Order: sequence, then C-alpha cells, then structure tokens
Amino acid sequence: MLLSDINENMGYELVLALAAFLLAMFLTPFYTNFAYKHKLWKRQKSVAVTGEELKVMNKLHQKKIGRHFPTMAGMIMLVAVPTVVFACHALNRGQTWLPLAAFVGGGVIGLIDDAINLFGKNAAAGLRAPVKFAMITALGVFLGWFFAVKLGWTSITVPFLGPISLGVVGMIILFAFAVVATGNAVNITDGMDGLAGGLAMLAYGAFGVIALMQEQWYLAGFCFVVIGALLSYIWFNVYPARFMMGDTGSFALGAGLGVVAMMTNAFFLLPIIGCLFVVEAGSSLIQILSKKILKRKIFLSAPLHHHLQAKGWEESKVVMRFWVIGGITAMLGVFLAMGGGIVG
Repeated sequence: MLLSDINENMGYELVLALAAFLLAMFLTPFYTNFAYKHKLWKRQKSVAVTGEELKVMNKLHQKKIGRHFPTMAGMIMLVAVPTVVFACHALNRGQTWLPLAAFVGGGVIGLIDDAINLFGKNAAAGLRAPVKFAMITALGVFLGWFFAVKLGWTSITVPFLGPISLGVVGMIILFAFAVVATGNAVNITDGMDGLAGGLAMLAYGAFGVIALMQEQWYLAGFCFVVIGALLSYIWFNVYPARFMMGDTGSFALGAGLGVVAMMTNAFFLLPIIGCLFVVEAGSSLIQILSKKILKRKIFLSAPLHHHLQAKGWEESKVVMRFWVIGGITAMLGVFLAMGGGIVG
C-alpha cells in the first residue's frame, strides 16, 4: 500500500471527525440544559457486588459533595455518531454496519440502565447484573453471527504467527467475548473525570490508523467519527466535569471498540492497545475473587484508579498518567500490527 493512498483518504477521515466534533458541540448545550433542569444526577452505589458497604468509595465521593453530576451524556455521542455516518455516506455493509450496530446497541443497553438508575425506586438502582450481562451477550452473539455467516469471517490472525481457523461457532463465541469484555471494561474504567473518554479516544485512534493501513477506509472513518464525538465530550468532561457519559456512553464505546478490533483482524492486539481497560477490569475481578476466597481485599478500593485515589493521588494526576500510558500502548499496538502480519 502506498503512503499516497492514505494521504488521499485522510482528508475525508478528518472531515468526518470534524463533523462529529461540531455536531456533538452543538448538541451538548441542549443536553446540559435538560440534564440540569431535570436534575439527572447519578445515584452512587453504596454496596459492593459482594454485599459489603463501600466505605472507601463513599469517602472518596465525599470530596465531590456540592458538585452535581448529570449522567447519560453518552446520548450526545449516541446521536452524533450515527448521524454523521449516515449524513456523510460512510455506511458500508462490510466495514461499518457492525461497529455502528454495536455502538448503538451497547448505547441503548446502557441507556436503559441509566434510566433505571435515575428513575428507579431503589437507591442506586439499575439493571441487575445478570440481566445486563445477558443483554450485552445477546448483542455480541447476534453481531458475531453476522460477522461469521454473512461476512464470512471464520479465522483470526495471531500476530507474528499467522491466521488460525475458528469455524463459524468459534468465531461467534470470540466475537461475543470481544463485545462483552470490552463493553464491561470501558464501563468499569468510567469512574473519573475524563478517564474513560481519553483512553477510548486513544484506542479508537490506534485502530483507526490500523484500518487506514489495511485500506478499510469506511471502518477508519467510523473510528474517526467516534474520535470527533469524544473530543467534544472530553472538552466538557475534564476535571471538574460538567457531566458523565454514564453507561449509555461507556457501553456504546466499549461494544464498538470490541467490534472494531475484530473488523481489523487485531483482536489479540486489543489487550495491548486497550491495556488500561484490561488492568481496570482485572483489578475489579481480582478484588472480588480475593474477598470471596481469601476474605480480604487486595486493593483499598477497586478498580485501580480508585485504589490510587485512596492512596492519595489527585484525580487529575491519575487521569493524566493513565492517558500517557494509554498513548504509549496505543502506539505500541500500531507498531505490532505493522510488524506482526495484521497490516500487509
């Protein structure tokens, strides 16, 4: 592939990103006015999944008393991304149908969860974990079926080793796992001002570059549309944030990212490019298992960003250092894609 081919298409990709950014910036005041007028404040959980009181977490949230945080701001991205994709004719059956469906589908699941959190009768209400897991799994299985059966993907490339055949069933399982795992990982990471948004932008940027080098122009365009919408979100979400994306945004971003990793044949680079999403989700899993099996905590609070905050790190320091690490791992993933047979 010639560098000139990328240069010729970069202008279009940048137009898509700019369009998404401007549309999201235009929509944000409407959401903000509505959210503050109707007091769409997210209700924090006071009890962990293992049943005990979240003492450390509650103490950390005491620092933000007096600051109201509307949630569900992911609705802005949920409107902006599909609108730009359709309006700019960036929809393609083989490249953008699946990531867009995952983005919207994950966002709708998160929207339901956020709505129950806001309007449910129980404190910090939301979709029950098994229900949420079943919904995101069903989404992943359906999209995986389309990926394997309709698009004909039945093998995946392992960097530096080559492709391995999984068959239809194996590919559907792997695809669903990518959607479920990444959706939950981004959701878990969304706990500090700007944290998940910045890391997601870096990850989408890395996969967008990989898609460009694979000449998947429409898929790269989708990644750049998401980046544009995220730039607008981060503008308002850096500390002190004006609102939170909520599960609406985190599940949309996570599900879409998992599909993009599969569409670029770079699933095995996802744990590197999205390294901190893995670390965040892993720290929560380790904490849960430790409390159930060892009857003690490994971390002061989970996920890791709350542990560091409990250790005395300022929120902005955690976010900025995670962004730096995320940028390094994103670049590493791109280089591994170039040398490992993902881009050829």
